[in-house]
Amino acid sequence: MRFETKAPAAMMALLSVHPSRNKDLRTPHRIMGSPDVPIYDYIDGFGNVASRLTVPRGGVTLSADFLIEDDGQPDVRAPDGLQMRVEDLPDDVLIFLLGSRYCETDRLMEMAWGEFGHLQSARDRVETIVAFVHNHISFGYEHARSDKTAWNGYQEKLGVCRDFAHLAVTLCRCMNIPARYCTGYLGDIGVPVSDAPMDFSAWFDVFVDGDWYTYDARHNAPRIGRILMARGRDATDTALTTNFGPAELTSFVVTTEEVQHVD
Repeated sequence: MRFETKAPAAMMALLSVHPSRNKDLRTPHRIMGSPDVPIYDYIDGFGNVASRLTVPRGGVTLSADFLIEDDGQPDVRAPDGLQMRVEDLPDDVLIFLLGSRYCETDRLMEMAWGEFGHLQSARDRVETIVAFVHNHISFGYEHARSDKTAWNGYQEKLGVCRDFAHLAVTLCRCMNIPARYCTGYLGDIGVPVSDAPMDFSAWFDVFVDGDWYTYDARHNAPRIGRILMARGRDATDTALTTNFGPAELTSFVVTTEEVQHVD
């Protein structure tokens, strides 16, 4: 990722592999700067590795290259059964029922209960929401914009993977199912290889029957090889970079390659 600046600008980045995947790393993982600017990390309030740096006058290129092992298993479906009562949810999960910057539960509450209120199983609600969002929004990189919310995505019916995730997260929260937004790597493993330029991907987790389960409204199918970087309430908490001053993104390349055997 190349950023150009005319004056130094502070920056926060969520580009590291999530600590939950650290034991899967098979080579060192480090965010590098060119020029070699000081970068230090801390753990944010959602358990993500956040990096802080100052982009120097002229700009900086941030990069990382690593090998990580995955179990090769597709996403696991949530168990079937009655939905947990809000009263029984753990305290630290309640925040993922609340509205947030890109997930306006208040604007979609009536629609959600009208569409999904007849379903009793939490899994049925989640998977029906995923299918609804998948069919409701048309994907296209030309539809991306930083201020698009779940309500905007619902109204416009156009978006990128983060818009699919925001709408699905919002609808799940409206139905009292805790949902958190996730971002990371998702290569073309176990599916036909796409010829489109790769990007980071967005998906979401739901809390069902005491545990978190991964769903993806853009693809509407279990996938193999998700590598989590960050999760939070929505894209505000998981922004790849946040600039505290002018810094223009002029180059952005993401590459994942499946490796079957490593000597």
